[in-house]
Amino acid sequence: MLTILLLLSGFVILIKGADFLVNGASSVAKKYGISNLAIGLTVVAFGTSMPELTVSLLAAINGQGDASFGNAIGSNNFNILCVLGVSGIIFPLVVQKNTIKFEVPISLLAALLLFVLVNDRMLWSSSQDVLSRSDSLILMLFFGAFLLYVYRTMTRTSDLDQPPTAKIRSVPVSIGLITAGLVMLIGGGKLVVDNAIDIAHYFGLSERLIGLTILAAGTSFPELATSAVAAYRKNTDIAIGNVVGSNIFNIVAILGVTGVVTPIPFNDSLNFDIYVLLASSVVLLIFMFTLGQRKLDRWEALMLFAGYIAYTVVLIGGDGSPTLE
Repeated sequence: MLTILLLLSGFVILIKGADFLVNGASSVAKKYGISNLAIGLTVVAFGTSMPELTVSLLAAINGQGDASFGNAIGSNNFNILCVLGVSGIIFPLVVQKNTIKFEVPISLLAALLLFVLVNDRMLWSSSQDVLSRSDSLILMLFFGAFLLYVYRTMTRTSDLDQPPTAKIRSVPVSIGLITAGLVMLIGGGKLVVDNAIDIAHYFGLSERLIGLTILAAGTSFPELATSAVAAYRKNTDIAIGNVVGSNIFNIVAILGVTGVVTPIPFNDSLNFDIYVLLASSVVLLIFMFTLGQRKLDRWEALMLFAGYIAYTVVLIGGDGSPTLE
């Protein structure tokens, strides 16, 4: 009973923390003329990805490479299929031109880069698949280039499609809201993950299933809470920017930092999840181009969410899914 209460408390903290973060970040964006998309791609995205960084780094240090990769890649699949699915169902997500032309393709390129770096035996006839320190440095350089891109486009992205609903607060209050939101997201995420894993163990679920579903989804609940609240407030730039930025951050920054700390052996059965990530990114681009509307409609969001359910069913069934041992 206590575990269930703690799990529910984690959800409440996540939702309230997301509300604080969105309000504070939107206020900063409006006050300094920074686009909501840039805020979503950086401050919000990095903040909501802190649970993934913590889990992946600790897992790699403890010699659990599958858990480290599974958490990062699985979180990205959750972000596209579930987070954008739920957010788009709440409110159709208007998409900026730069998102279609650059941000989503950048996240797709990051996934392709990871595939090339970790599949040493398949591509380079090496004796072992591993994310080495030199591979990780390449990911970090990619991340630096992405930050430079965001900086150069920070004030050039238009928010004309966004309703002027954000309340402009003083800088100390805005920073306080952002800080409180991030702390609550990280703390709430930890409560959700820890207690969800306890419940999973109680019901005898496998480590593989815990790693690729509960752990990956649990560390992505901050993204879900933040994007859902942003969509409800009709701030679709933050809703989308949070997901795209988090996906880029999860691969090039989280796995980059983790791999620099300690090389991570790669189980090639995890390629299944990379294929799903690549396919879902392509589908997302197609949906954004549908009828030239630059919008993720509710029916498209519903299809993404249905895709996540199908993906989870495949993982549970074990058909072609990776195994965490």
